[in-house]
Amino acid sequence: MSPISQSHRMSNYFLPTLKETPSEAQIVSHRLMLRAGMVRQSAAGIYSWLPLGLRALRKIEAIVRDEQAKAGAIEMLMPTLQSADIWRESGRYEDYGKEMLRITDRHGRDLLYGPTNEELITQIFRDNVVSYKDLPKNLYHIQWKFRDEIRPRFGVMRGREFLMKDGYSFDVDEASARVSYYKMFIAYLRSFRRMGLKAMPVAADTGPIGGELSHEFIILADTGESEVFCHSDILNLPVPEADYDGDLGPTIESFTQYYARSDEMHDADMFAQQVPAEKQLTARGIEVGHIFYFGQKYSTAMNAQVAGPDGKDTPVHGGSYGIGVSRLVGGIIEASHDEDGIIWPWAVAPFHVGLINLKPGHEGCDALCESLFETLSQNGLDVLYDDRDDRAGAKFSTMDLIGLPWQAVIGPRGAEGGEVEIKNRATGEKHVLVLDAAIALLSSSPDSAK
Repeated sequence: MSPISQSHRMSNYFLPTLKETPSEAQIVSHRLMLRAGMVRQSAAGIYSWLPLGLRALRKIEAIVRDEQAKAGAIEMLMPTLQSADIWRESGRYEDYGKEMLRITDRHGRDLLYGPTNEELITQIFRDNVVSYKDLPKNLYHIQWKFRDEIRPRFGVMRGREFLMKDGYSFDVDEASARVSYYKMFIAYLRSFRRMGLKAMPVAADTGPIGGELSHEFIILADTGESEVFCHSDILNLPVPEADYDGDLGPTIESFTQYYARSDEMHDADMFAQQVPAEKQLTARGIEVGHIFYFGQKYSTAMNAQVAGPDGKDTPVHGGSYGIGVSRLVGGIIEASHDEDGIIWPWAVAPFHVGLINLKPGHEGCDALCESLFETLSQNGLDVLYDDRDDRAGAKFSTMDLIGLPWQAVIGPRGAEGGEVEIKNRATGEKHVLVLDAAIALLSSSPDSAK
């Protein structure tokens, strides 16, 4: 796909923004996603993703895929519907509860809309891998899930249908499985940092997934669903370049040495003993990722074995690794907004530049806007060009609402001198530049131009 095809003119785009906040929206991300024309509710907890929202979703997916590939994970795709039989094998079919949507097809066969994929990937593995020589394996997909929440709320933050990256590792023994776990730990830190987020790894309960080792990745936000207790230094640790073939232990230790727990795992006495008073941080947080090492839980129940080095069959050791891709859209907005609207980090912004023509039909404005639109698009930037015949105030409000990193404004006065007014959405800083200088600035990340 050519770079220019990623840019759009507002006159031809579908962006149904709202001036008023719908009454059902209780948190910032839900309000702004509705007002910015990113999503529309189809049923309780189920949303249609409109063009602007889908673009942000795809940007997040791209980062996840890139970091998974660097860590050695291989992408596949599993179906949304699964046979109930494999869940009966693992013993989770009855245990999972009413969150699981159960379906019967015309032949009377029990199916379910998958809330997760441990059983299905284990079945695929056991039917195709027979020797430890074929290990390790780390397979993942990005697929829609369904959990029938009793009270769906907060828009995409607590919906019933959601897009998730879920991955699964298979290793011959616990030591190897922990290496796979560490790789995902680091890949997750790197993914979230690239999205402009400071995500802290928090010791977590394994819940219905099972197992003995688990971490949630949490970003701080006032509307977070859980309370987090941590050593404040964990938020400012650098995320290193990943040497996945090297010793990952020191990197993991640099993060896990600090106390960091959500309310369900919090120990007040331990918190007081391990964290100096001036470093104690209590805040609300949003879970955006969760990783598990669950040992031989599923492989034993479902007979997923390989021939080991000694020739004897042994159940493999497994792990699972989830990222809430659709939830991240809401999470990023919760972490990055102001009273005027969204403030997108560069890497996940649906468009990089919002180009505003203050007087369509004016020869100078049209010519300069077209030149800037064409050049930036050819340079690989995603540009949303507001070429509509509308009031200047309405155009400015729309651009602030949808939160693109750069705004480029061209009016009759500036057009006479070939000048463009540039605004950094995050800082509000403005520059008036000639065309070539404007192109150079707009082609850079706003973070590097501060």
